[in-house]
Amino acid sequence: MCAFYPRTDELPGLEDTGIDAFLVQFRRETTSLMWLGVLAGTFVYFVSPLITIFVPLPAFLLTKRLRDKHAFNLGAHPIYLVRQTAMLVKLPAGLCWGRHPDVRAKFALPPLPPDPDTWRTT
Repeated sequence: MCAFYPRTDELPGLEDTGIDAFLVQFRRETTSLMWLGVLAGTFVYFVSPLITIFVPLPAFLLTKRLRDKHAFNLGAHPIYLVRQTAMLVKLPAGLCWGRHPDVRAKFALPPLPPDPDTWRTT
């Protein structure tokens, strides 16, 4: 997930936003089908450098530059189903990144209020 939201000079990266704790909460609150989609998208991300950057290595063995290129190419792949697997990973990552107060401050948005914990049905 961090490859899709890297740290820049202007913005914090996903690794700066508490993604580990978020994923625990996300897993607890999401449906099994959504979680399966995140896992499937992650699997495709790890095994697909061969079709995105033509390197026969799993994504976790790529250099930072190649990981960035792979993440970009996966999200822009001409085959729709391949491109959508990146979206399965980017969606929860974007929820975590976009709710972080430092990210919101960079876009002149106020911090989100605490979760009211009222809408859940489980």
